[in-house]
Amino acid sequence: MQSSTKSLGFTGKLNHIGESIFSKMTALANLHQAINLSQGFPDFAVDPKLVCLVNHYMEKGNNQYAPMAGALALREKLCELTNAQHGCNYQADREITITAGATQAIATALAASIREGDEVIVFSPAYDSYIPMIELNGGTAITVKLAHPSYAIDWEQFKLLLNHRTKMIILNTPHNPSGAVWQDEDYQKLQEFVRNSNILILADEVYEHIVFNGAQHRSVRAYPVLAERSFVVGSLGKTTHSTGWKVGYCMAPAALMKEFQKLHQFQVFSVNHPMQLALADYLGQINLSEIGAFYGEKQAFLENLIIKHTAFKPLASFGSYFQLFDYSAISEQKDLEFCQWLCTEKGVAGIPLSPFYLIPDNTKTIRFCFAKNKATIEAAIERLAKL
Repeated sequence: MQSSTKSLGFTGKLNHIGESIFSKMTALANLHQAINLSQGFPDFAVDPKLVCLVNHYMEKGNNQYAPMAGALALREKLCELTNAQHGCNYQADREITITAGATQAIATALAASIREGDEVIVFSPAYDSYIPMIELNGGTAITVKLAHPSYAIDWEQFKLLLNHRTKMIILNTPHNPSGAVWQDEDYQKLQEFVRNSNILILADEVYEHIVFNGAQHRSVRAYPVLAERSFVVGSLGKTTHSTGWKVGYCMAPAALMKEFQKLHQFQVFSVNHPMQLALADYLGQINLSEIGAFYGEKQAFLENLIIKHTAFKPLASFGSYFQLFDYSAISEQKDLEFCQWLCTEKGVAGIPLSPFYLIPDNTKTIRFCFAKNKATIEAAIERLAKL
């Protein structure tokens, strides 16, 4: 049978959304054999101990469905670590769900919360899945522009955008793409605004263990007024350098988690079982506080070489896999054009900043990922030094 979507008069709910900038730049990098500092994935191996643990649980026969909420051992370990770090009291039996990556957790939290006519405040630049998922569920994204180059929050602007239609606020710390982190005063401000309201919070904290340069990760989980209304999303892929495994989690008070799980059970039902069991064991064997120093060394390595050998100007980064760089001394091109040129002509792929905005911005800033082997970074700098 031959047919076309045109003949059916079909358009999808997100027909105005194209391929993500991450997929585009990675495809362009592959086509031109460029060094890929665009998409946020490590190019170094997962710890062999973790791989052995996965094999152990596969060989042991844990290859069928995990419980819908996730393997109990992993839920218990994550609650134990969270409660110790942030002074809270999440319960493994009713306040956490293991998800198919953090993006699924974000999508499920939004689908459980947002209805037609609701407004969701988003701080921009913002990770590219937030706004499409808000729109898919009938909501409207209201953006608060972060101050360039510090990417600090303008709380006066935020205050002006709050109204009776505000259903949710999405925050992301450590922040992708800027590497900024929330300070205690930011959380105190947010508490003032949402106290005695029904506003929900979606806290994207996927880089929670990847902080450096003297920064500290603070979580909404440490602030009771915020925690009581928050879906908190984490990523075990980011924490253990295994982004391709797509294992994340969502924590929330029991009443919110109950609604979250109603959708989760029909979206994916459960997540890779042997990997969950392996991760539970592995998290009990490693020191999570060492992860920030590991990535901080990589960030400093990239920044120092950039300063020494190129005309890029680094912006401060305190967390995540990423650092932003000002290229205004190199080119007058808009950021997308510059990234395409850099990839096709110079053999290094970065990410333009403008796709992270609802209204495109042109700060002549691009993002590089430093979650790479030193050899990869050195090879990229060798090419960038020729600019």
